[in-house]
Amino acid sequence: MFTGLIQGLGTIEATGTENLKISCHSGAELVLTDLALGDSVAVDGVCLTVVEILPRGFVAIASPETLDRTTLGKVSHTYVNLETSLRVGSKLGGHFVTGHVDAIGCLQQSIQTASSWEMTFTAPPASQLLWQRQIAPYIVPKGSIAVNGISLTIADCDEKGTYFTAAVIPHSYGETNLRYLQLGHWVNLEADILGKYVGKFIRSRFASPIEENPSDEAIPSLSGFEAISPAFLAEHGYL
Repeated sequence: MFTGLIQGLGTIEATGTENLKISCHSGAELVLTDLALGDSVAVDGVCLTVVEILPRGFVAIASPETLDRTTLGKVSHTYVNLETSLRVGSKLGGHFVTGHVDAIGCLQQSIQTASSWEMTFTAPPASQLLWQRQIAPYIVPKGSIAVNGISLTIADCDEKGTYFTAAVIPHSYGETNLRYLQLGHWVNLEADILGKYVGKFIRSRFASPIEENPSDEAIPSLSGFEAISPAFLAEHGYL
C-alpha cells in the first residue's frame, strides 16, 4: 500500500526478460533508507518487489503481465517516480494507492497557469480491452487518481470518464517526472480503491440476472445507480 506522495526519481533499465534495474537519483535517499530484499516499491505507480540492492538503486522483478499492462514495458532509461510502501503510523498525505495499475493513459495537454500546471489525460474508452475499461467509471470530479504513482485530484472530466484534467501544484510538478512528460507520452493510471469497492457494492445490490454473470466481452454496468432515491438512503441510515 502506498500514498501517492513521491519520494524521489530514478531511471529504469531492463536487464533481462523480467528484471528491471532502477538507479536512484540525488534526492531519492529516502527510498534507499532501510531498503531490504522483498520490500515493495512503487515504480511509476507499479508495485514491484526488490530482489537485489545496489549501491545507488535496486533490481526488481516485473512479470510479463505487468510489463504488458503498464508503461514499464515501453520505457527505458527514462525517469520514474519512486515511493516505498506505507508503514504503520506513517502520515497519509495523499490517498490509498495499491500499485496495481488499472489502465494506461496519455497526456493530451499541459498548460502552465499562475499557480499550477493544468494537465489533461485521456483514459481508455469502452471500446478497448476489458482490463483497460475498468477505470472509466471511477473518474469523477474531485475524486482521487494516481498518475504514474502520483496522488492527484481530478478537477474536471467528461461524463464517460474518458478524459480528465488535474491541477498540479509546483511542488508536485517539480519533484516528479510530470515535468518531463511530452504530449502523447503514456502514463500509468490507478483509480481510487475506495471507489472500486463502492462501485462493486452498488452493482451487486442492483445487478440484474444478466449482470450477475458478465461475459468476457462486457463488464457490469452501473445502471443500478438510478434506483438510489431519498427513500432508499433514509431506509439505510444515510438521512
